[in-house]
Amino acid sequence: MAFTLINRTTRHSVFAKNRFFFSTKPYNSQILKLSFSNEKTNYRMQISLANLLQRYGFPPSQLHSFISKNQFLLNSNNLNDLDKSLSILLSFKITQKSLVSLINDCPGVLDVQFLKKWEVGVLKFGDLCLSPLVVRNFLELSRRFEIDPDGVFQTMKVLKGLGFSEGTLNRVLEEFPRVILMNEGEVCRKIEFFEGIGISGEGIERIFSFFPGVIGFDVEDRLKPLLDEFCHWGFGEDMIRKEIVREPRVLSMELGEFSRCLELLRSLKCREPIKWKILGEGAFRAGFEVKLRVDCLCKHGLIRREAFKVLWKEPRVMTYRIEDIEKKIEFLVHRMKFNVDCLVEVPEFLGVNFDKHIVPRYNVIGYLRGKGGLGSEVGLKDLIKPSRLRFYNLYVKPYPECEKLYGRFSGGEVKSRHPVGLWKLFKPPSYPESKEDVRNMKAFMETLV
Repeated sequence: MAFTLINRTTRHSVFAKNRFFFSTKPYNSQILKLSFSNEKTNYRMQISLANLLQRYGFPPSQLHSFISKNQFLLNSNNLNDLDKSLSILLSFKITQKSLVSLINDCPGVLDVQFLKKWEVGVLKFGDLCLSPLVVRNFLELSRRFEIDPDGVFQTMKVLKGLGFSEGTLNRVLEEFPRVILMNEGEVCRKIEFFEGIGISGEGIERIFSFFPGVIGFDVEDRLKPLLDEFCHWGFGEDMIRKEIVREPRVLSMELGEFSRCLELLRSLKCREPIKWKILGEGAFRAGFEVKLRVDCLCKHGLIRREAFKVLWKEPRVMTYRIEDIEKKIEFLVHRMKFNVDCLVEVPEFLGVNFDKHIVPRYNVIGYLRGKGGLGSEVGLKDLIKPSRLRFYNLYVKPYPECEKLYGRFSGGEVKSRHPVGLWKLFKPPSYPESKEDVRNMKAFMETLV
């Protein structure tokens, strides 16, 4: 090991540069005091801001992330402006939930000068009877795109002049507020398109009311090709027009999606009663019902290819309502603790009855698992696929206490649906036999020997 000797000058230079680290006296105490004072002031501002937001209904769980993302709110030494802004927002009768989402999505609406303009501008909308949700949407778009209340009011007058009722106008502005960014010609082109295919004014208003997003679709690139796809599958104009007015959401289909749904229906391999139930309202309606169930499965985590595979393997899913399907998936994920991907391997889970099939079996398996009565883990396939009798023999019959959990599907005595003695009413009447009848029967039997 080599040691390097340094002279007195070098030592003095080294220690002079680092005397702060070796000194017991504070270095530049004024800077440290100022830094500590700033931190203390910042902390007090955070507490005051959090208390103010919480007083106006802001959830405590979101306060930390909101304040950390919007540090500009701490730059002001006066919270009076922020208090005034929140008071003006509440004066618009916006619900607490909408208010919190508005502040989270667009914190810029807390600018007091911006809100004072809208406080005056909202008075002009008094005759239009707009809902608080519409005002909330206006505030967000106005802040993002720098639109003044007068510009919004002019757009509202244009929409009102097109013949929309107040209910339809509110519905459109709630579901598709970006209509205020469109000019009159773009909206008129949608109306002319629907008039061109023979839909009446009432039908057009119904379409805009039930599916406001159609206003944002392009006529040449979206609506016309979609109608051509409907015609390609042999549906007449009268049926297409009737189905669009009946369920305007059919226009939400992507190009090619309707064809894929109909191809799935044509390739189904299931019992005829199930197929009749699926196609009971016609192939057009059935194709749209397939689309709704595919969207439902995709919303819960499956990709579209997997969703179509589930429906093809288990067509009974299409006979259940969307609410029932979502109820089963929530039970599968949150209660049974299975991954939603299990539906690809066991699609029968969505095709069986929830109260009569799924819940009783889950209760039995849960009870046996808690007692340690299961030799091995029971998967979703082992729980759903066995027949009623096989499941009873495997898991219910050896444990009498499970009879009650399994309900009326156990192997116990089944009560008769009819009163005792009712069978006598269905007994065929008997007639007395004469001696001549007996002789005739004997003679007939002798001829056969």
